[in-house]
Amino acid sequence: MEQTRVTLGNGIELNVVDTGPRDAPVLIFLHGFPDSHRTWRHQIAHFSGRFRCIAPDQRGYRGSSKPKGVENYTPDKLIGDIFLLAAALDVKEFTIVGHDWGGAIAWGVALMGQAMGRVNRAVILNAPHPVIFPKLLYTNRQQRAASQYFRLFRDPASDALVEQFGLGGVLVKAFGETPENPKMEPEERTALMEDWQNREAAIAMLNWYRASPMEVLDLDAPYELPAGWAPPAIPKLTIPTLVVWAMDDIALPPANLEGMDELIDTLTIAKVPGSGHFVQWEAPEAVNAALDEFLTRTALGK
Repeated sequence: MEQTRVTLGNGIELNVVDTGPRDAPVLIFLHGFPDSHRTWRHQIAHFSGRFRCIAPDQRGYRGSSKPKGVENYTPDKLIGDIFLLAAALDVKEFTIVGHDWGGAIAWGVALMGQAMGRVNRAVILNAPHPVIFPKLLYTNRQQRAASQYFRLFRDPASDALVEQFGLGGVLVKAFGETPENPKMEPEERTALMEDWQNREAAIAMLNWYRASPMEVLDLDAPYELPAGWAPPAIPKLTIPTLVVWAMDDIALPPANLEGMDELIDTLTIAKVPGSGHFVQWEAPEAVNAALDEFLTRTALGK
């Protein structure tokens, strides 16, 4: 997938895949951690004949700009990058598609974009809703346990591991040695391992976690909401929204789906059994089928 260099209005430069008919409806794909645009390889191959498919390496990743400082990775800046990317590519309206951290940014893009008339649909793959997730971190033992790696990623001592071993050193400390996923092509794994050797990118990727407002308490802390806690004041999402959820995701259990229908007016949930977190390439046929059905049913004018 050939990339071009796109300069945003804020000076950030992103390496971007931009393929498909220029007069077709636009899909903007946002990857998560510790990934790149290539995580969408199966979707871009499937949809680029009918849609203009745009997939950046987001701020801090691979060859895209890596500004120093945690303050440059707050959600508002990451969300702003996507609207500036659309403006730089002369895209007036688009469907946002995001996975993992890209899904977290996609929630924000969708919520802001619906008010501006810029975002017409949202597709979220295994990324928790910003109202549901912080509550689960306080009250749900499984989710808090699964999110303890946040604490390691935020620890400045992790930087020494990065300097010595690259991002892989931090990942091994957080999750242990994990077997190779047989659903990932060997050439993709090789490319990913090479990306993780980029020390500057690794620190930038960890800064996404360090700039996040999410609080992850120790496992021994009480499983209850703090006194005076209130969910984020976020409006309902009113645009058509598809949530694809891999049911065997150990990082984000299905409890994240509970109550989502109260936060989204037009919600479709597609559950994918037998898939882990990276559902877009672990179960590409199921994901593409769910997107096909959703995009056809919600096409403009229908």
